[in-house]
Amino acid sequence: LLCTEIYAHFRFKSEAVKTEPSSDQIRLQPDAERLAGSAALCAPLEENTQSVLKFLGFSLIFCRNMDRLSHLSYAEVPTVDPNGVDTDDGPRIGVSYIFSSDDDELEDGCAVEGGEKHANEEEKNYDQRDEVECAVYHREECIYEKSAKCANLEVYSPENLLNKCKAGDLVEFVATNQYPHWAVYVGDFQVVHLHRAEVKNSFLTDASQGRRCRIVNDWYKFKPLCTEVVVQNAMEQVGLKDRELSWRNSESFAAWCRFGKREFKMGGEIRIGKQPYRLKVFVSDKHSHVLEFQSLEDVIMEKRRNDHLGRTAVLRELAAHFRGMEERENEMGAE
Repeated sequence: LLCTEIYAHFRFKSEAVKTEPSSDQIRLQPDAERLAGSAALCAPLEENTQSVLKFLGFSLIFCRNMDRLSHLSYAEVPTVDPNGVDTDDGPRIGVSYIFSSDDDELEDGCAVEGGEKHANEEEKNYDQRDEVECAVYHREECIYEKSAKCANLEVYSPENLLNKCKAGDLVEFVATNQYPHWAVYVGDFQVVHLHRAEVKNSFLTDASQGRRCRIVNDWYKFKPLCTEVVVQNAMEQVGLKDRELSWRNSESFAAWCRFGKREFKMGGEIRIGKQPYRLKVFVSDKHSHVLEFQSLEDVIMEKRRNDHLGRTAVLRELAAHFRGMEERENEMGAE
């Protein structure tokens, strides 16, 4: 919103002294130059401030007509070698999900709470063998890991999980070909979760909607807040919806409640400079595939996308990506 305000202000000032070209004449460079130039007309800004405004001009013009940024295929994304060899041939970046929303809130078949049991609420299939195991690093520090080696990936029915839950626990609901849904257990058989763009207080069995579930307290490596604060964080958000929300998906919301880190919120980090986050997808015991990102928010979106696809589909996508790269290399060599 701040970027938009700045852009709109200087755009208005610049139009007072310069005629606006037709839409087919607009290009990134002229727009950015008008923005920086109008900033100079409005006030004597320091050189670094003008650079920031010029960067905002590029970003905002690029995004002017984009309602949603969808995921790019791996063929369009520079990545790290799947064998784990860190080369310096070029940039290794992930996808920025600035305009994208997840996810499980938009899944078909989600029932309205309090309604009659829908066919899609019957127990859903879940194949643990199709689990995508991965780890997330911030620079050299591992801040998240989901793998059979370091975590219990076993899932339970909602009724059985209630016997294991304690207030402040993070709960994940899973089903094949669906985004995982996260919630905070607050006691008395209830959870608080972000569902369909609203923070709700529901019974755990209702929130499951037929999915299997498990406790995932240890997947993120941050130090948790005390139980009372975790529950308070969750309960104070109940009723927030739509534009009032600060989280892009249920996982970011639940993790923020437990750890209290701003990185889980939308816009919690500035996406400028080198990508400090790495998502390592474990392809096999000896091989992994790595993507780099500028924010934890983006990593979570990509990680959840992989969970939605499942291990088989992710490996198939990666195989197609590297096969395409090999074919292009062979074509270049032949030329």
